[in-house]
Amino acid sequence: MKYRTMGKLGIKASAFGLGCMRFNGAPSGDGVIDEEKAVALIRQAIDGGVSYIDTAYVYLDKTSETVLGKALRDGYREKVTIATKMPLHAVHDRASMEALLAEELEKLQTDHIDFYLMHGINRESWEKFKAIGAPKFFDDMKKAGKIRYKCFSFHGPYEEFEYILNDWDWDMVQIQYNFMDVNNQAGTRGLELAGSKGIPVVIMEGLLGGRLSRAPENVQALYDAFPVKRSAVEWAFRWLCNHPEVSVVLSGCNERSQIEENLRIFDTVEPGIMDYEELRLMEDVRAAYLSRTKIGCTGCRYCMPCPNGVNIPELFSVWNNVSLYQIDPAKDWGLRRIREKDAGADRCIGCGACEAACPQGLPIIDKLQEAWAELN
Repeated sequence: MKYRTMGKLGIKASAFGLGCMRFNGAPSGDGVIDEEKAVALIRQAIDGGVSYIDTAYVYLDKTSETVLGKALRDGYREKVTIATKMPLHAVHDRASMEALLAEELEKLQTDHIDFYLMHGINRESWEKFKAIGAPKFFDDMKKAGKIRYKCFSFHGPYEEFEYILNDWDWDMVQIQYNFMDVNNQAGTRGLELAGSKGIPVVIMEGLLGGRLSRAPENVQALYDAFPVKRSAVEWAFRWLCNHPEVSVVLSGCNERSQIEENLRIFDTVEPGIMDYEELRLMEDVRAAYLSRTKIGCTGCRYCMPCPNGVNIPELFSVWNNVSLYQIDPAKDWGLRRIREKDAGADRCIGCGACEAACPQGLPIIDKLQEAWAELN
C-alpha cells in the first residue's frame, strides 16, 4: 500500500480509502447491509494496509456508522482514521449538533472522529451552517478532542467551492473527481486550488458511481490498442493518483476480490506516474465515454425515495447502460424490473423534490421524461 502525506496536516494516509456507502450492492439494492460480510470486508481492507475509512450519518439508511463501529472493535480502531459527516438537515442549533455528534460517536464506538465533515455543502448550505454556529462548534469540538480535523464535502460548481474554501481555515476537503469530471463541480481547478493552500483532498466517485469500472466497447477498444494492458478500474485510479494534490481515493467495495484488486492497484501508484502517451490515452477515453453518456448520475440516491414512486437512479442507470453498451431496451432486465414495480418516469408529477436533493444539480425532471421516451 502506498501512503501519502496529507498536505499541511503532515500525517500519512493510505492512497486507497475504503468508502462505506455501497456495501451489499446498496444503494442500488434495497439498502440492507449484510453486517457479517461488511465487517469482514472492512477488516480485510485494514489488514491490507488501508488506514482511511469514510462513512456518513445518512449512509445506508443511517446504519453505515453502526456497522463500521462493530468492524473497528478488537483493536482495529487504533489502526485507522475515521471520516464521517454532519448533515445540515439533521441540525438546527448548538444543542442538535451536540446530540448528533454524540450519536455518531456512540455508533462508531469511539471517543473521537478524525475527519469531521460538513456534508455536501454548497454556498447556500455553508451560509446556513455558519448561521447556526457550526464553525464555532467544530472549533470547540476540536479543542475538546472529539474531532481532530474540520472538513467539508462538496458537489457544487467551482465558484462556490472557491468561496467556501477561502472562507474558513479548513483542514481537509472531499470532492467528486475522476477523468470524466475535470471540468465538472470543483474539477481540476478546485483540486489545484486546495493543493496550493496545502489543504489535503480526498476523492469520492473516482469511478463515477461504478460507470468507469466497466468499459463499453468503444472505450475497451482504446484500452486494448494501448501497448500496456490494464483494467478499466486500474486506469481510472492510476489517473487519479497521478495528481500530487490527491491524498486519498475512496472506493466502495462489495466483494473480497474488489478489495484485493484495489490493494494491488494502490501498491503501484505514485504522483506523476503517468507519461504523455498514457495521459493522451485518457483524453481519448474521456471523449469516447462522453459520446455515449446520457446523464452524469452517480447513483448516490440522495433523490430517493421519490414521493411518487419513480426509481430515479435505476432509470438513469438503465438509460446510460443502454447507450454506453448499445443494449436493446426491450431486452434490458433493469428496464423490465422498473416496469414490473411500476417505478417508471410516467409516475413523475414534476414536484421537484429530487432536484432539490441532487448533489449534482441535474435537471432530473426533464431528463426523466427524455429517458422514458427513448427507452419506450
